Amino acid sequence: MADSVLLLGLVGLCFCLATASDHSPLQDFCVADSSSNVLVNGLTCKSPSLVQASDFSFSGLHMAGNTSNAVGSKVTPVTVAQLPGLNTLGISLVRIDYAPWGINPPHTHPRASEILTVLEGSLEVGFVTSNPENRLISKVLQKGDVFVFPVGLIHFQRNAGQVNSVAIAALSSQNPGVIPIANTVFGSNPDISSDILVRAFQLDKNVVGSIQSKF
Repeated sequence: MADSVLLLGLVGLCFCLATASDHSPLQDFCVADSSSNVLVNGLTCKSPSLVQASDFSFSGLHMAGNTSNAVGSKVTPVTVAQLPGLNTLGISLVRIDYAPWGINPPHTHPRASEILTVLEGSLEVGFVTSNPENRLISKVLQKGDVFVFPVGLIHFQRNAGQVNSVAIAALSSQNPGVIPIANTVFGSNPDISSDILVRAFQLDKNVVGSIQSKF
C-alpha cells in the first residue's frame, strides 16, 4: 500500500513538473526562417542544410546603449528577432544600460520570468505581487548581485548611484514580450477612453489628458 501511495505521489510530481515548462524541441534546432509567410506559434524552421554558424551568434552586447532619453535607460535585446537560432529554445537575453538615476520603468513580460545580474554600478530593483496583496518586494543590488522577477509580475529597476550602471538579464522565452505600464495604459492606439482612466486612476480628466499627450 505504501509503495502504491509513493508511486502515485511521484506520478503527480512528474505531471506538475511537465506542465510547468515549455515543450522540449523535437529536433536539434529550428533556426527561424524570417522569410516564411507561414503563421505558427513562433517562427517556421529554416532548412537545416541552409543553417550557418551566424544563425547562432550575435555581436554587440559589449557596446553601451544610448541612455539620453526621458527615462535614462536603454534595453538592447537578443531575442529570436536578433538571433534566429533561439527559435523554440525558450530563452533570450537583454543588456540594460542606465544613466545615473535612470530607470527601466514598471513593466511586465507576459511570457517569461527574468533573472538579472548587475555588471556595473548599483540598482534598486523590485516587483509587485498580484492581488489581493500588491506587495512590493524590493532590494538594492551591487555589482555581481542577482535578482529574479517572476513571470507576468510588474517590475522595475533604477540606477541607485551617481555613475552609469549595466545589467544583463536572461528570460525564459525566445520572445518574452514587454508591456510598459505607462505607455500601454496612456499611449494605446486608439486611446483608452479618458472616462475609463479617470475612474480607474481617480484622476481629474484634464490630468489624464495631459498624461496621454506625453505618450
